[in-house]
This record gives sequence, C-alpha cells and structure tokens, in this order.
Amino acid sequence: MTKRADKQPTLADVARRAGTSTAVVSYVINNGPRPVAAATRERVLAAAAELDYRPNRIARALRSRTTGVVGLVLADASNPYFAALARHVEQALERRDRLTLIGNAGYSADRQRDLVDRFLAAQVDGLVIVSAEGGDDVTDRARAAGVPAVYVHHGPSDGRARVVAADNHDAVREAVAHLRGHGHRRIAFLTGPHDAGPVAARRAAWEAAVAGDFGAVLLRCDYSRAAAAHLTRRLAAADALPNALITATDEQAIGVLSGAGARGVAVPGRIAVISLDGTPESAHTAPALTVTRQPLEAMAEQAVELLSGRDPGVPGARAPLVIRRSCGCDGEQD
Repeated sequence: MTKRADKQPTLADVARRAGTSTAVVSYVINNGPRPVAAATRERVLAAAAELDYRPNRIARALRSRTTGVVGLVLADASNPYFAALARHVEQALERRDRLTLIGNAGYSADRQRDLVDRFLAAQVDGLVIVSAEGGDDVTDRARAAGVPAVYVHHGPSDGRARVVAADNHDAVREAVAHLRGHGHRRIAFLTGPHDAGPVAARRAAWEAAVAGDFGAVLLRCDYSRAAAAHLTRRLAAADALPNALITATDEQAIGVLSGAGARGVAVPGRIAVISLDGTPESAHTAPALTVTRQPLEAMAEQAVELLSGRDPGVPGARAPLVIRRSCGCDGEQD
C-alpha cells in the first residue's frame, strides 16, 4: 500500500527526528508540565519546524478537557469600531495560544443569545461579549457550563457581569471643554435613534457638561454614515446646523463630514466636530477628525486577563483626546 503523501506528521515523528521521547516533545509543545533542558527544547523545536508539525488541537482538548478556543460575540462586525476591537481581542488571545471563534450578532439580542448558546455547546474555554446594548446577561448560563465570560465595551445593567469599558464621562467632559476653548458655547450632541449602552452614558455626560447652556441641541439619527449625512444636509438646507457638534460614534461623524461637504459647509469653519470612538479611519477623513480615542488594545488585554482568572484592576480605562483638524485646531497632535 502506498503511503499517503499528505499524511500529517505526528508527535512520534517529531520525537524520532529529535532523538527523544514523545513525552518530552509533549512537554515542549505544551510548555509543561515538566521542564525540558534548553538544548533538548531547541532540538525538538527544530525537528517540529523541519517536519512542519502542527499540534492536534482536538487531541489536546480531549486530553486536557479544554479546547483552547474562545468565543467572541460582536455587536456588528461591519462597524469599524467593533472590527478594530475584535482584532485586538484576537491578538490578545493569540499571544496566549488561544484560537478565536467570532460570531456577528448584527445588533440582535436574539442572535447574540443564539451565538452564546452555540459557543457553549461547542465547549469554548471562555466568552467575550462585545454588545452594543448589553442584551441578556449570559453570566449564569456561562457559569453553569463552567465557562468564564466577560463583556467588553458595554454590559448588562444588573451589575453582576464583569465589564471592561472606557471612561466615557471623562472623555465627553474633555471634548466639551476643548470646544469651549475654541469659543463655542452651544455645543450639540448627535446620538442614535434611542439611547442605550455606552451611547446613553455619553449623552448623560454631555448633558451634565452643558447643563444651563442655551442652544445645546440634542440630535438623533441611525448609527450610519448615510443617516448622519442626510441629517447634516437637511439641517444645512434649513440653516439649522450647530456651530459645534460632538458625535456619539465615528460612523456618524464621517457622515457629518460627507453631508457638510455636499452642501459646501466648511469644517471646522462653519461647524466644529469631535467624535467619541477614535477608530483608525478617523485619522484619514477630510479634515481629519478630532476624537476621544477608545483604548481598544487596553480593553482587550483586560478582558483576556479576566478570562484567564487574573484581575488587572484597571477599571474605566481613559479615552484620551486626540487633537486633529475638525475641531478647529491648526496642527495635528496624534
């Protein structure tokens, strides 16, 4: 019988090539449980590289009763903010030799619930929930399955779930103070069709910061560029644009810039804009957006630390103001 050319090398093949036992190879590949001499470790790693050996994750799972897989539920995979956050979570897990299984909830609480149940059925080692509006608290279901779970960006309001989020209140206060430094006293806020999650916290912080200011208008539209562009064009046609605007999301801010451009409205000359997400795209608009940058990498790292059973003890990571041109500043301080 002809040997299959595509047969994957095994632990025993690596052991024979390295001149050692399969147990020693296992210790090297799995970083334990017993130490291996440096020279032997190098020999094993060299043999594994020569044979293009890849550990069998399923076999490892059967032995250790862990899969090495973490389920990541995203509110909306098409939103650049959530996509960037997902990338940082995946990188943080990769550094710990964990595989990320990603599901897109599409802003649907039912879809989020279904993804959580399917991930638990697949026996993931942990759950990271990136929810726009919290949805159901999965803590009890995850705990019953013996799976740690953590929310990032926003979590349920009952306070029982572990949540990693930025300090939105300080971010909004800093944005308002910066616009006031440019002489603006009527600072509007663009929120979504209804207030929930971090956007509700951002709106509340804005209301507190502009309390007593005449003409501080609350505006609403969907969380999309098209909706914000349409709103901006309509306000410009009615000569009802505010002179300064803080947007709840970058997607809305980019739409505001598009709508302003379509109507020949100068930014920041006629309307100064600050956005509250700080996605990578915000640096490449025209003009570049001044933002409060969400600390996505730090948030992802904290979440993965919590999944690993370690409490990083850094609540409310700061979202610093990144000054560019849309607020009225001349130079960029990015």
